[in-house]
Amino acid sequence: MLKPALPRLKSPEWDGAVWIGDVDIEVEMPESLALTDAEGYARARLLIRRGMDPLGFVELPIVDLAVSADDLIDAVRRLEVTDSDALPEGTGAQPPITVVVCTKDRIDHLRGALASVLAVDYPDFEVVVVDNASTTSATVDYVEALTDPRVRVVSEPIAGLSRARNTGLRAARHAIVAFTDDDVAVDARWLDAVARGFSRDAQVTCVSGIVPSGEIRTQAQAYFDRRVGWASSVTPRIYDLANPPADVPLFPFQVGMYGTGANFAVRRDRMFDLGGFDEALGVGSPTNGGEDLDMFFRVLMAGDKLVYEPASIVWHRHRDDSDALAVQARGYGLGLGAWLATVATDRASATLALRVAVRRAGSAVRLSAKMSKVASPPDDLAADLPDGIGRMELLSIAKGPGALRRSRREGRVRMPLLEVSREPVLD
Repeated sequence: MLKPALPRLKSPEWDGAVWIGDVDIEVEMPESLALTDAEGYARARLLIRRGMDPLGFVELPIVDLAVSADDLIDAVRRLEVTDSDALPEGTGAQPPITVVVCTKDRIDHLRGALASVLAVDYPDFEVVVVDNASTTSATVDYVEALTDPRVRVVSEPIAGLSRARNTGLRAARHAIVAFTDDDVAVDARWLDAVARGFSRDAQVTCVSGIVPSGEIRTQAQAYFDRRVGWASSVTPRIYDLANPPADVPLFPFQVGMYGTGANFAVRRDRMFDLGGFDEALGVGSPTNGGEDLDMFFRVLMAGDKLVYEPASIVWHRHRDDSDALAVQARGYGLGLGAWLATVATDRASATLALRVAVRRAGSAVRLSAKMSKVASPPDDLAADLPDGIGRMELLSIAKGPGALRRSRREGRVRMPLLEVSREPVLD
């Protein structure tokens, strides 16, 4: 029996819904693979793995709540698997890790996310739940009632994801800090993959992973699945400003290539060196996003290395209705525009951006056109989504600089951890 990537909370709402899970081809397979909670789904998307490592995704028809092993084998044979032997394998070290989960008034989501984190197969980790400006004591009460000594809760009364992430960094006891969200399920080997990413090179400051869609049962989720590329590549990579990759023409400004805030880890000390997350960016601030893009970029600009480690897997539950999707689209646009404003107002990054733009003008035009096309919903989904949702996101980018100014006027600073104690704050 294959289990879905995320627990089933509701039934599919349209005939294009896709059941999602994963399968390890190192495990001997019967003639068919039964799917748990597959009622109402006609197709299945499976992440194909060989042990810890993902090889790619396949989609197969569901017949009698199962997929055919023969169909699966044929689909796996057609996968284009990229050889990553050129990348250092890593040392196999398993250093202690702090996991930070930031949340605000979403106890139902948090329960599932915490259950998956606590089920991770890793020898030494702690979990810090950051309760960010919640309106009730439900989160604190829930976490404090858990009997697992690995979990504790800290409160951050000022709203803002960056503020919450910084509070998590200050509370962390371990040198590596992994961040995830409260609407996810992490893979059982998630922290093993994070540790491998850091061990690939001594100069690695950040490791990001893939964030596949864990549920596609509504048109809104299907649009978001097509809109983002959080699991578009299963090839490990090391990104380094000193060695720009030939296939990323606008490097290091194509920050979406490196991962997303639902699944990344950092070296705690280096985060203090860099000043922590920009409080003017992120959900809960006027900009509503961009703090993850900003940190990935700042790591690279500092001369450190960023590893993209696809074996680090976190399944995400996307917004499932049109209203929530519209809010998210505007937020992504605002966050991107605000981050671009921080790039433009910093001399070093602005100078580099100008050089890259001049040298790669054609690539910039093609990328902009591609973004516009991807943001527009396909014909099979458009009728069930907010009118002009693609245009809504693109127009919000232009509003990002204004949102950043409002954030700054609220007193949200760029590098709040530069001059604070690095000793863990335990309560």
